[in-house]
Order: sequence, then structure tokens, then C-alpha cells
Amino acid sequence: MNIEMKKYIFIAFACLFGTVTIQAQDKVETTVEADVVSQYIWRGMDLGHVSLQPTLAVSYKGLTLEAWGSVGLTDSNDTREFDVTLKYTTGGFNFGIGDYWFNEGLDPQNRYFRYNAHSTNHVFEANIGYDFGPLALQWYTNIAGNDGFTCCDHRAYSSYIEATAPFKLGGCDWQATVGAVPFYTTFYDAEGFIINNVTLRADRDIKITDHFSLPVFAQITGNPASEHAYFVFGFTLKAF
Repeated sequence: MNIEMKKYIFIAFACLFGTVTIQAQDKVETTVEADVVSQYIWRGMDLGHVSLQPTLAVSYKGLTLEAWGSVGLTDSNDTREFDVTLKYTTGGFNFGIGDYWFNEGLDPQNRYFRYNAHSTNHVFEANIGYDFGPLALQWYTNIAGNDGFTCCDHRAYSSYIEATAPFKLGGCDWQATVGAVPFYTTFYDAEGFIINNVTLRADRDIKITDHFSLPVFAQITGNPASEHAYFVFGFTLKAF
């Protein structure tokens, strides 16, 4: 085989390898962003004041591995959180499992790498849901870790159910959410069935320049069970 032929074969393999690499990279999506919120409200519960909440996620063909955190910016006593979730979506169906770590729990030293059942700050949660388009339904259940208890001091397998309806109005993307705890658990301070999350949220991009816009949102959340209400504003910083 002469040198010219070898050169052409090398170029052909290089082009083929480059094409395959580009196609493989196109199938993988990475998310790098952070929310700044005026108040940390989770499922109708107040977990802190002004907070920074970063996200790092990698997605491939419906499978997503995500790291998410929250840290207070104005109060050192606010909840610090570090979550890792693995979820899969196909069509409207989705399911996943999450590891939530909080800076308060069963471990007085607040160690992250502490997974003992009776001395951990981790909560492990499984979820399943379906998005019908005009309405999405989701069920979450704690399956291990620092879960709550029933009235008989047994593990509660604390659960939370949620219905979400998206719609558009006045140039914004809106979302109405109703969430409930179906049975007794100290994890949500529920002595039976309660509705603990009624939220109305609006999202919009604010144009800063021709090449940059800032996603912002505002939401009103009411917790009928605790009789508290919250008004939250936030914006998202994204890496492109």
C-alpha cells in the first residue's frame, strides 16, 4: 500500500471518527445553572430565606443524573441541602430515585458520608408519575434514611402527591400546583391527610440584550394545613 493510499484511508477514518464523536456528543445534554430565590419554599414548607440553588445535570436518552443544592445567603441557620437524583422519562411516564442530604438530621456532626439507618441525615425517596399534557401527576415516597414516623412510632414511608397544570397567560408560562400528604407522618407534620401546597407560579424571560435574557419567576404558595402563605421571587443564571 503506497503512502498516498494510507493518507486517504487515515483521512477517511478521521472523518468517520469525528462524525461518530459529534453524534455521540449531540445525544448528551449538560445543564449548569443556579437559581437565586428570595425564600426557600419546598412542598409548602419554609426551609430558609434568600438562597442560592445550583444545578448540575447530565441527560442521555431520557436518563438524567442530577446534583442540586441549596445554601442560605443571608442567614447561616438556613437549611443547607445537597441532593443527587437519577430519573428516567419516556413519553409522558417518568420514575426516579433521589438522595436528599440536609445539614440537620440524626447525625449531630452532620456528616455527608454517614448512611447508618439510625444516624444519618440522608433521606432516600422514590417517585413515579405521568404527564398527560394539560395535567401532570406525581407520587413521592421516602424509602430509607431519616424518614418520619407514624402515630405508633413506626417508619412512616412518608409520601407526597402532587398535581400540576401548566398554561400560558399574558406572555408568561404559568403553572398551578396542588400537593398533599396522604397519611400520618412526622416528616410533613401531618396527622392524617392534609393539603400542604397550593402554588401559582409564573415564569418569563427578561431581555437584557439581543443575545442575553434573564429567566425570572414569581410564585405564591399557600399551605392550608399550617395556614401559612409565601410570596417568592427568583431568577436563574445559566451556562450556555
